[in-house]
Amino acid sequence: MRNNLVREKLRNNEPTIGCAMGLGSPNVAELLATAGFDWLVIETEHNGLDSAEVEHMLRAMNGSETIPLVRIPSSDQVFIQRALDTGAMGIVVPMVRTAREAEAIVRATRYPPQGIRSFGPLRASRYGMDNEDYFNRVNENILVVLILETKEAVQNLEAICAVPGVDVVYIGPYDLCLSLGLNPMRQPYREIDDVLENMLRVREKTRVALGIGVSNAEQLGNRQAQGFTYLNYNSDYRFLSATAQAAVAAFKERAG
Repeated sequence: MRNNLVREKLRNNEPTIGCAMGLGSPNVAELLATAGFDWLVIETEHNGLDSAEVEHMLRAMNGSETIPLVRIPSSDQVFIQRALDTGAMGIVVPMVRTAREAEAIVRATRYPPQGIRSFGPLRASRYGMDNEDYFNRVNENILVVLILETKEAVQNLEAICAVPGVDVVYIGPYDLCLSLGLNPMRQPYREIDDVLENMLRVREKTRVALGIGVSNAEQLGNRQAQGFTYLNYNSDYRFLSATAQAAVAAFKERAG
């Protein structure tokens, strides 16, 4: 298997840029991979994609340097195994609350003796033709990204980040607002800024990479300067909707 260059960069405290994909389109996946993003995340928590559709999107990224990741619906071991067996080189896991959950997630991504993953990578090992190479190298090439989006996770942040094998902790501000009793449609909040500052302090102790979403070049530069290295630049549907809305608004303005 190929080296996970994103994991290597993050371990060296180098910034990376990626994008979330919620539209379920292999063509969009191919386009964004060709554009040169370091990594792309296939969304499966908040849409109706099944494993076969995810596989088509993973295949669309073949031939690019982009590292394919899958945001799974939950930390269930079956979801982790399916994403990896079909060719994902990392997982993004929502609603992680404790260090124990983080440990279980990491173990589900590793073959024994480091973990409990069942062997049967299929597409990931080129349908068995690269079984030995995949088995020998995959434990060090799977990126584990955990989403921080609950009050409990904030309280357990340092313990979660200290779990070996956790590569990135990514803040999910909308669900975190809900967990803290805040209206996510009225951001920003001082409480969320406090969490971000705490993440930066914990990073100095644990060296886990920090992730955050940005929507423009100015935010990208600011967050990178702060120390965030897993930088999610928007999503496929937001790119499309923003361009479409701008075009319609410009047309209506000219039309009077």
